[in-house]
Amino acid sequence: MTTPGPGHNASAEQLRSLVARIERLNAEKAELTSDIAEIFKESKSAGYEPSIIRQLIRIRAQDAAKAAEEAALLDTYQAALGDA
Repeated sequence: MTTPGPGHNASAEQLRSLVARIERLNAEKAELTSDIAEIFKESKSAGYEPSIIRQLIRIRAQDAAKAAEEAALLDTYQAALGDA
C-alpha cells in the first residue's frame, strides 16, 4: 500500500464532505418519498385512483410533443387491435 501524499488531508476532507452531502440528500429524499406516499393515500381516501394520478403526473412531466406522439401511437395500436 502506498503512503498518502501531501494532498491526502485535503482529499480526505473533500471526500468526507461529498459523502455527508449525499447522505443528507438521501435523508431528504426519503422524507419526500414518505410525503408523496401520504398524498397518494389522501387521494385514494378522497376517491381518486392513485395509479391514474401517477400516470397523469408522468404525462404532465413529458414534453408536449412527446406526449402527443405517445397518445397517437397508443390510439393507432388500439385501433389495430380492434380496441378503439
